[in-house]
Amino acid sequence: MCKLLSLVLLFLPSAATADSRLLYLEAQAVAGYSSRADDIIYHSAGRDDMMQKTSGGVDYLQKFSSENGDWGTLAIESRLAWDPDARARLQPQLYNGYFRTRTPYGYLWAGHNRIAMGLESYFDTHAALMQTLQMYGAGFDRDWGAGASKDFDWGDAAFSLTAGSGMPLYLHGNYLASARLSEGVLARDNYNTGLYFSGGKIPDITGYHIENRTPETYNVAGTDFAYLLDRFEFRGDLRFGQKDGKGLYAALGRFGVNFLEENRLKLELQTVLTETNNIHDYFLTSGLAYAATPELSLRAIFEYENLGADKRLMTQVYYYLKI
Repeated sequence: MCKLLSLVLLFLPSAATADSRLLYLEAQAVAGYSSRADDIIYHSAGRDDMMQKTSGGVDYLQKFSSENGDWGTLAIESRLAWDPDARARLQPQLYNGYFRTRTPYGYLWAGHNRIAMGLESYFDTHAALMQTLQMYGAGFDRDWGAGASKDFDWGDAAFSLTAGSGMPLYLHGNYLASARLSEGVLARDNYNTGLYFSGGKIPDITGYHIENRTPETYNVAGTDFAYLLDRFEFRGDLRFGQKDGKGLYAALGRFGVNFLEENRLKLELQTVLTETNNIHDYFLTSGLAYAATPELSLRAIFEYENLGADKRLMTQVYYYLKI
């Protein structure tokens, strides 16, 4: 990651100003207890998943401008994670790795970015312990490919064509086309609701590990919403379809309430229901997040998984510093 960042800085235009570059140091410590393992664990989801583990890394953002305003953005966010329970104790993780440009017809991006599908298309949970449906086997946090989006007064539209391999770049006849249409601007209207469709052929991958290289048919449709009311937050996501000819269903409902000035303390409750090939499961999660300072956050969740008969208590100390 250091070599990659050095190359990026080397080839940036000399006209770029210091204000157009943002570099953050990101570090976190994660540990908890699993009743199923009857032991301390160091990963907030599955042992090979990409979610929270003790790690350190950087988040870099470069804006490109002309006399007519900003026209491009380069984003790179990467970590080196440690987990003694995983197949690889040290694991490099790349989240953002894309370039986005503004055109008269909307935004275009290429690289490793969020796809046009569900809450995860606009609700960034890369640092959170509580996750959306992609971490329950029903979607993708980020993927390799390209996409386009356009903002309207009433909402936005987005399309992406990606590899369907998630975190690793893997091409073996696999692809995923996704589209989402939404109404409402969350920052302005305090709500956003969307309809989306996603289809293609995807490999079976957990984190960076390819479990099955043969692409499987994947077709889903869904709807999602986010609604903010004073100190309260409501989010939901419902998707259904097929994966490798087998039925796929997933639903998420989340309620959150903010306390203290600047919403520094948040309490959240979440329910997730899943069904794959007539195998039903559900997850009940409660979480607490506290912003101790602008740079330091403390988080904890308790999650019950029915099928695995597991109760997990996870804690996280998260540090995000502009340098």
